[in-house]
Amino acid sequence: MTNIDNFKSFVKKNPKLITFVKNGSMSWQKFYELYDLYGEDDNVWNEYVKKEKKEVKQETRNNTNSLSNIVEMAKNIDAAKLQDGITSIQKAISLFGDMLTKNNQTTSSNYTPRPVYRRFDD
Repeated sequence: MTNIDNFKSFVKKNPKLITFVKNGSMSWQKFYELYDLYGEDDNVWNEYVKKEKKEVKQETRNNTNSLSNIVEMAKNIDAAKLQDGITSIQKAISLFGDMLTKNNQTTSSNYTPRPVYRRFDD
């Protein structure tokens, strides 16, 4: 295998490198130069490869924290206030609906236009 093929297999083992290229912080040329100069096992790769594990752990913590935050918020909800809010929203929607139906009814009045050939005193 050539050095390029070795680099391709290295990238397949470490897919986190793809995200650095996609977000524009590194290029494939720079990664290949690092690979060519230092190889696979150097400390140069620590900042690119090890971040993946840290980010996964942090994402897991954030997901559990957000879930626990949602549960905590649900515990703190006052049911009476929630019901009052829902009731006021329902009243506002019904009022708005009534206004729309009244506007539609007034536009359809029984107006009959006067014939053109007749005068007012006829």
